Amino acid sequence: MDVLTAIRTRRSIRQFKDEPVPEEKLQAVLEAARSAPSAGNRQNWKFVVVKDKAIREKLVDAANGQTFVGRAPVVIACCAPDPSQKWHMVDVAIAIDHMTLAAHSLGLGTCWVGAFNEAKVKDTLGIPDGVKIVQILPLGVPAASGTPKPRKSLEQIVVYDSWR
Repeated sequence: MDVLTAIRTRRSIRQFKDEPVPEEKLQAVLEAARSAPSAGNRQNWKFVVVKDKAIREKLVDAANGQTFVGRAPVVIACCAPDPSQKWHMVDVAIAIDHMTLAAHSLGLGTCWVGAFNEAKVKDTLGIPDGVKIVQILPLGVPAASGTPKPRKSLEQIVVYDSWR
C-alpha cells in the first residue's frame, strides 16, 4: 500500500481480533517510529511495548475504562523521556503517526488514546517521574473496519500567500 492510500484509508480501530500481532509486523511498526524525523534529530522518544494480558487489562482502568485498550494484543505507551525539550510532543506525535500508517499498511489497526490517567499508566508500566506519556496506542488485527469521519474541504483549511 502506498503512503497516500494509507493516509486516506486509515481509521481508528477499537475492535481487535483475539490473535497476536506477528513479531515481524510489530518490529516493522516500531522501525517506522524509529525512522521518524524529530527536532534537531534528538529522537526524544521511548516506547513501552505491552504484550502481557494482565498488564494490558490494568491499562483499561488507567485509560478511563476504555475496554478496547485491554483487548488489543499490544499496547504501546509513547513517551518523551525529556519533556523539557521544546518540541517533545510534536516529535512523539510524528513517530506515532508513522506507526499508525505503517500498521495500517501491514493490515493492523491502531487508535490514538489521549484520555488516560498518566500517573496510573506510569505506575502500571514502571515509567519514571520526569517522563511524559504523550499517547497510548493499542495495536492489533482489526475485528471491524473503522468508520470514515467527515473531513473539511481544502478550501476550508488552506489559504495561499496570506490569511486574508
